[in-house]
Amino acid sequence: MCYTLHSNGRWKEAEELFAQVMETRKRVLGVEPPDTLISMHNLASTLWARGRWKEAISLMGLCFQLRKRILGDRHPYTKSSLEALSWWQIEEIEIGH
Repeated sequence: MCYTLHSNGRWKEAEELFAQVMETRKRVLGVEPPDTLISMHNLASTLWARGRWKEAISLMGLCFQLRKRILGDRHPYTKSSLEALSWWQIEEIEIGH
């Protein structure tokens, strides 16, 4: 459901659902399991899509650091978070936020 909302541009609803999923996973599984980090990555992406750049960068930075520590810097998920984070930081500088 989260992905359907996200792909249809229903950002606010997607954000709320991704946040609920992430918080539930953090509470049940902890912050480090890959499933929790997937939720974190997805929430950060939705925040970015909604124009909440600083929050998105902060959350993706945390996600990247955790993935790097847990999965290693060569894992595809870690690379994905680093790519998004790097791109967003460049975009934020260019748009002046």
